[in-house]
Amino acid sequence: MSLQTTIFLGIAGFVAGFVDSIAGGGGLIALPALLSTGIPPHLALGTNKMQGCFGTFTAAANYGRNNLFHFRDTIQGILYTAVGAGIGTMTIQHLSTDFLRYVIPILLLAVFLYMLFSPQIGEKETSPVLSPAVFYGTAGLILGFYDGFFGPGTGSFWMMGFILLLGINLKKATAHTKIMNFTSNIVALVFFTMENQVLFRIGLVMGIGQVIGAFAGSNLVVLKNSKLVRIFLLTVIAMTILRLLITTYLNV
Repeated sequence: MSLQTTIFLGIAGFVAGFVDSIAGGGGLIALPALLSTGIPPHLALGTNKMQGCFGTFTAAANYGRNNLFHFRDTIQGILYTAVGAGIGTMTIQHLSTDFLRYVIPILLLAVFLYMLFSPQIGEKETSPVLSPAVFYGTAGLILGFYDGFFGPGTGSFWMMGFILLLGINLKKATAHTKIMNFTSNIVALVFFTMENQVLFRIGLVMGIGQVIGAFAGSNLVVLKNSKLVRIFLLTVIAMTILRLLITTYLNV
């Protein structure tokens, strides 16, 4: 790997970590960066999971340190998400994800429009619709499976779930989402590693960038109000929809 490529991927990791720590969607930056260097898709996917683990862990740890979530309250979610991600990662070996490329943009568009026309959503905490046990048992399995099986938009779905069903505010939803993202990432990484589909050296280079970017981004969330998170989230959702439409209909 040349010095120029190393620097490029390190910067890509930083930008991905920064954006992902605020609103998710880091894979929209990191994965194309990996593919642009000529890395085969199956190795790029595995390496993307590795570098993503660095960022999601850093962001989650920083949010926890600033009391935006408490680890003991998320244990159920972590366990269910891990199970779902494991099943999803194994399932992808046997089933096509093509049908999701048509369904997910529609669901994400619904999330985008709801957030766009509900400017007060997530500003204040509201009464929960579901108990934590029911929410984590359902969302953990479904979104964990989805992240292991397909992935794009997982963070957006988690954040909406936390806000609408558990009643927490946007900042806390961001923090809780990161620990769930890290869980599904690390489970997927185990499976990719078992299949020898991870380039560890490249993953480490990008991982260092991820740590720096995620730390900077999560600190920004802690210090600023939720409007910043909302702007980033809407942007990431729009980018995800656009990317899915391009890859589905233009095969780019």
